Amino acid sequence: MGNVTSSVAAKFAFFPPDPPTYDVFRERDGRLVLPGVTADKNMDVHLLETKVGNKIVATFWKHPFARFTVLYSHGNAADLGQMHELFIELRAHLRVNIMSYDYSGYGASSGKPSEFNTYHDIEAAYNCLKKDYGIKQEDLIVYGQSVGSGPTLHLASRLQKLRGVVLHSAILSGIRVLYPVKMTFWFDIFKGTNDDIVDLSHGKRLWELAREKYDPLWVKGGGHCNLETYPEYIKHLRKFINAMEKISMVKPTKQLTQNPSIEVKHNKCLRFGKI
Repeated sequence: MGNVTSSVAAKFAFFPPDPPTYDVFRERDGRLVLPGVTADKNMDVHLLETKVGNKIVATFWKHPFARFTVLYSHGNAADLGQMHELFIELRAHLRVNIMSYDYSGYGASSGKPSEFNTYHDIEAAYNCLKKDYGIKQEDLIVYGQSVGSGPTLHLASRLQKLRGVVLHSAILSGIRVLYPVKMTFWFDIFKGTNDDIVDLSHGKRLWELAREKYDPLWVKGGGHCNLETYPEYIKHLRKFINAMEKISMVKPTKQLTQNPSIEVKHNKCLRFGKI
């Protein structure tokens, strides 16, 4: 049993690409750039300092007609160098701005990956959105993929006027992957039926626990890391964004009641063992 537990837990440890798939350089005019990423006048690169002193890389992809901004927290085995093509596609098809960031210890971000560092990381990214771009909570959608569901829910538990939360191949908790203990978190909008890392039951339970539900998408045949390749993925996301736009035009953002199970001091979503 110990070996089984260890092998499953290993799938959820933090595994940043080694070596990183990109580096960050500063141009003579002071601008930060990501070599290898096609020059894009509507993409800004930031080096943000977290409250514990780590320097994390973040990119902001601007759409000239965006109504909303998506704060994207990626999965455990990727870094920003592998994600830019997806962000370009999402920006174009959804007409949104996208703020993405690398966790401490990922890509060109300093520090070591850990549960609580991811919380500090997403807070730094959110603070950048507020300070540098004037993004309001009611115009923000937080998006968490796999391990990224942890920092996403951490931030969502502290912001009561968010426009929406999207969870993609999300997990109820690290321990729940190993044992059937009860935990309560928000909803999962995307989930693959053939996910061999996180069982489909996690997504279904997350959706059941949602106070304000949106129709989920269960991707038939989808795995843990390939949902973006299915045509229904972008179609459903576009439908979701359109629905959020309609809601924002007819009524003010409702304040969401905080769920005690996701208060900051009790959030154990990413704790899978010592890093």
